[in-house]
Amino acid sequence: MRKAVLYVHGKGGDASEADHYRSLFPTHFVVGADYSGGTPWEVAKEIMEQISDLATDYDEILLVANSIGAFFSMNADIERYIKRAYFISPIVDMERLIVDMMKWANVTEGELKERSVIPTAFGEDLSYDYLTYVRTHPILWRVPTEILYGECDELTSFDTISAFAKAHGAGLTVMPKGEHWFHTPDQMRFLDKWIREREGEKPI
Repeated sequence: MRKAVLYVHGKGGDASEADHYRSLFPTHFVVGADYSGGTPWEVAKEIMEQISDLATDYDEILLVANSIGAFFSMNADIERYIKRAYFISPIVDMERLIVDMMKWANVTEGELKERSVIPTAFGEDLSYDYLTYVRTHPILWRVPTEILYGECDELTSFDTISAFAKAHGAGLTVMPKGEHWFHTPDQMRFLDKWIREREGEKPI
């Protein structure tokens, strides 16, 4: 059986991050999703194209997705191709995050609707089209999923992540003092151990 892993990066990342996961999935072909779109409707097409191509050559596909990459993946209608998924600091409630960002920027929904796009001081553009899309395209996800969450994640609350995990029957692991962005040596060791244990390997 030919097996593959598709890695979907988060904001500011790129497909080369998939290199880190090759040692964690030694029996799989590991490739990063090379998407360039910034909206869920653009990225959905790109992810679907890549997963469809993989499915022509591989019998089993796993998904590893980071941050907004998890949201993009769930929005891409790729369930039928994925055997199981690993989500790292996933954005699981995009509407909640956008509403939170509107509060941080002191922007009302009426203002956003009138102006369509509003730049913020923290570097994110608020988009009424994006908010409308999220509300009209609710996430449906029925893939066996494991979630890794940092206790100090500043984008997704524990209540939000735990509610998603419960609703979708997903496993949830919390790293004490972990951040949204897993990048320090300790955080990456925790991440690696988390995957190896779930893949049935003995942690190094």
